[in-house]
Amino acid sequence: MIHLEQYNQVFMKLFGVAEEDLPALIYLRGNWDSLQHIEMITMMEDTFNISINSTDVILFNSYEKGKEILRKYGVEV
Repeated sequence: MIHLEQYNQVFMKLFGVAEEDLPALIYLRGNWDSLQHIEMITMMEDTFNISINSTDVILFNSYEKGKEILRKYGVEV
């Protein structure tokens, strides 16, 4: 459960949204632009001590998809 809390904190801090708004976050809609995308990836890598490959960086295009991708790196969210 702590990983989910950390995951949510990255999004809430970076995008300035409430926790209940997280499931609706999608890349290039609203606050999530290309610069924030790179910053979010960096924050995820730092938070979970992982290195996300370039294919997964591109596929990490929503809050929900990000959970799926992190599981590939052994992070249960």
